[in-house]
Amino acid sequence: MAFEGSAALQLRVVIADDDVLLREGLASLLDRHGFSVVGLADDGNHLLELVEKTSPDLAIVDIRMPPTHTTEGLAAAREIRVRFPSVALLVLSAFVEVEHAIELLASGERIGYLLKTRVTDVEEFLETLHRVHDGGTVVDPAVVQELVAAHRRRDPLDVLSPREREVLALMAEGRSNAGVAKELWVTEGTVEKHVRSILTKLDLPETDDTHRRVLAVLTFLEAASTTM
Repeated sequence: MAFEGSAALQLRVVIADDDVLLREGLASLLDRHGFSVVGLADDGNHLLELVEKTSPDLAIVDIRMPPTHTTEGLAAAREIRVRFPSVALLVLSAFVEVEHAIELLASGERIGYLLKTRVTDVEEFLETLHRVHDGGTVVDPAVVQELVAAHRRRDPLDVLSPREREVLALMAEGRSNAGVAKELWVTEGTVEKHVRSILTKLDLPETDDTHRRVLAVLTFLEAASTTM
């Protein structure tokens, strides 16, 4: 899938990573694909200044940045979500950090969590940026796989059928109904039925469908993470 043209040109992006090669490489990649990179930062404070100054559509943030290289990027992402809720967030990590992923996703929609190795798949990475900007929630497949491998004795997901669990796991990766259908080799209508059943069985509140999907993904992630 290509994202050339006016749709990409409208997306203004800031990038925060203390690795200059990755930071500049991402900027060059996005520039070549029509995005407007409006700022580069090497720490959380600089990132917050850029977001306030440039009003981007999307911020790409490394979790670990100076001075301690622990969770400075995560803290900056939290601050952006509070102070600038219209800015979509894609957080990058070198490692699978499940608790961080769940914390980010709990902050609402328009959020993504990817491992840095996923950036090498350019088409998938660009698609992720658009999914997040358009209101989606994206979780790196490696995080989802780690959670799927975990089990708990009192699992709120026990009400779901094996197929519904498969659908929910793919939803957690940020796939649309069409994407789930393609992965499972079923019709989109079949996926829609599964999604409706999942939302009903998990007893999620009757709000807009997008928000209910996010709540379903959070239920899935929180249920699996308790055994890790």
